[in-house]
Amino acid sequence: MGPAADTSSTVLRTPSSVADDRESLPVSSAPAISRDAGGTSARTAALLQVLASLLWLPQAALLAAGVGAIANGAGLANIHWLVMGVVGAGIVRAALDSVGTRLAFNAARGVLSDRRHAATASLAARSPLDIGRPASGMAASVLAEQAEAIVPYLARFRPARLKASTVPIVILLCVLPLSWIAAVVLLVSAPLIPLFMALIGWRAKAASEKQLVEMGGMNAFLLDRLRGLATIRSLGAVDLTARRLRANAESLRSRTMAVLRIAFLSSAVLELFAALGVAMVAVYIGFHLLGQLNFGAWGGRLSLNEGLFILLLAPAFFEPLRELSAVWHDRASGEAAMEALDRLAQEGIFLPGAEDDRQGQSGGIQSAEVRIDALSFRHAGSEGLLFDGFNFHIVPGERVAVLGPSGSGKSTLLALIAGLAPYEQGAITIGGTLLTAATAGKLRAHTAWVGQKPHIFAGSVFDNIALGRPHLTQDNIQAALDTAGLLGVARARGNVQIGEGGSGLSGGEILRLALARAAADPQKMLMLADEPTAHLDTTTANEITASLLASSAGKTLIVATHDPVLASRMDRIIMLAPEASLEAA
Repeated sequence: MGPAADTSSTVLRTPSSVADDRESLPVSSAPAISRDAGGTSARTAALLQVLASLLWLPQAALLAAGVGAIANGAGLANIHWLVMGVVGAGIVRAALDSVGTRLAFNAARGVLSDRRHAATASLAARSPLDIGRPASGMAASVLAEQAEAIVPYLARFRPARLKASTVPIVILLCVLPLSWIAAVVLLVSAPLIPLFMALIGWRAKAASEKQLVEMGGMNAFLLDRLRGLATIRSLGAVDLTARRLRANAESLRSRTMAVLRIAFLSSAVLELFAALGVAMVAVYIGFHLLGQLNFGAWGGRLSLNEGLFILLLAPAFFEPLRELSAVWHDRASGEAAMEALDRLAQEGIFLPGAEDDRQGQSGGIQSAEVRIDALSFRHAGSEGLLFDGFNFHIVPGERVAVLGPSGSGKSTLLALIAGLAPYEQGAITIGGTLLTAATAGKLRAHTAWVGQKPHIFAGSVFDNIALGRPHLTQDNIQAALDTAGLLGVARARGNVQIGEGGSGLSGGEILRLALARAAADPQKMLMLADEPTAHLDTTTANEITASLLASSAGKTLIVATHDPVLASRMDRIIMLAPEASLEAA
């Protein structure tokens, strides 16, 4: 048995020669999210919709002129040009509004796609050692369901907000030269609407955020319970789980109704003030034309044309505000959804070289020699160092068992060697290549990982071994099945599919399948196995040990284990804690 690893308790600094070559491994590097929530297309769409709304001004002027001409005795033949102008302006208005709406929708879908891409890229790049990773049910709920609220927020609310801040001002400037009192009525009634909407909007946003949190929590709870359904049944906790889910659903229902109540309240507030404003203008114009109110028109009398023009513009003055009220709840839901996506994409512990993994790696390493110099690492949120100046050296083709009590860092050490998390100080060199953010993807391409709980996908045995790797041939798969002792299982099952999570396979067969995955790829020169014989009976553990040794033939093997039998089959044992002991054969 070879010598134990040097685990000096003193903090050792990285040698200067290594420090000069070593690139930093970032602890957090979230994918960038574009903050241009609308972009050029969204701004163009909003401007087109504003222009479409402003075309009502010439339409109203033509309509008022036509009615005035008819009242003065002109025939229909004399106002045909007015009719053509109204129709033409209406066609242009409808076309502009249609094009603007389409552009706004497409721009909103583009922003949603970009944010979803950033969030999914961030989730995919998060390190398995990041304890702050969001629950899968919560992430799925935000990405698939809650994120859709962004589209109406960007496609409807933002253009409506621009119209509400532009069109009423232009209409007010058109009304003011004709009647100052009508302008005052509009000016006084208009600010009350956004004021009350803002007050309601603060409450609506808070209610929407609570609803999204409740929805995500319920989805996470449901997904987790579905995964552990067999355990729940075996413990007789089905009724308890059902009651908990019913309570969550009831809480979600009440929060959803609270959001809807606030949405209806905002619409009712606007309708009330808009109706009062239009009614007051109509009453004034009516009594003014009847000669009962001879003031408010800059010392003169309004003509029928001017009075009709003001009456036609009064509802249009409130129309953008009515539209804004109709989509006001979209703002609360959309902003809450954008914040939820931003939380998914926020900084955390990211997988070094994750982008290189997605783009593929070329080139290889000369050997699977592993050297660790002065390694320092601590878990996120932990004050003490898990590894403090840790050193060891494994020669190519060596089989090493890493032993130590629970919590001593066996699994973490394997994860660091695999490049699944950044380390603080020191250096990890594999096959002569320093493990950095730039080289982690390439080194992982030559590293096989056998975890404690290998995930089995729904599909055939062949598909679960190939995992879509195009360079694996049928011969590679057959050889891996033979090495892992799965040929009999593969032949017996034929084309029968494996259920999600390995349904239909025993615990030993699932581990054999994981070993076959590692053995199938001839590029894998380093094999890392984390507790491969845990929770297995003695016979199955011995069979897995034999399969592991066969699968790692010609490769460097590092095994984290508590199993003294498995450790005794290795070439060397590394103790991670001084108090741990094992009599090496």
